[in-house]
Amino acid sequence: MLARLDLPLAQSDDAEALIKANISSHDEEYGLTCLDFSGGKFTVAHKDLPVGTQVRLRILARDVSITLHHQTDTSILNIFPATVEELSPTGASQVTVKLAVGEVVLLSRITRKSAALLNLSPGKKVFAQAKSVALLA
Repeated sequence: MLARLDLPLAQSDDAEALIKANISSHDEEYGLTCLDFSGGKFTVAHKDLPVGTQVRLRILARDVSITLHHQTDTSILNIFPATVEELSPTGASQVTVKLAVGEVVLLSRITRKSAALLNLSPGKKVFAQAKSVALLA
């Protein structure tokens, strides 16, 4: 329901996706927790929960960017191959993009100009990027 672009929730400023994941490991050196989900592995700030615990991630559309190539030399740790499923105008300057990442859906809120420059359309292969600090377990 949260990712249906025909409903008001996906058009709001707080548009989000919820993803189920499992804690796979902890990186004590950097204070991070790794979470496995059907589309890959999220890295988030340390959560004091045991390995194997199922958690839910809340990812706001405004915290997800899109790129055509897998980025390197970036501070963003969460980068996933994705497929554009749908685009929906959000006001005069923005568009909400529905992305398939593995078996889950992410939403991305970007400018209409960015969508045009990236030539986004349903079926296009892209990479979704989400900042670690934007994720809540």
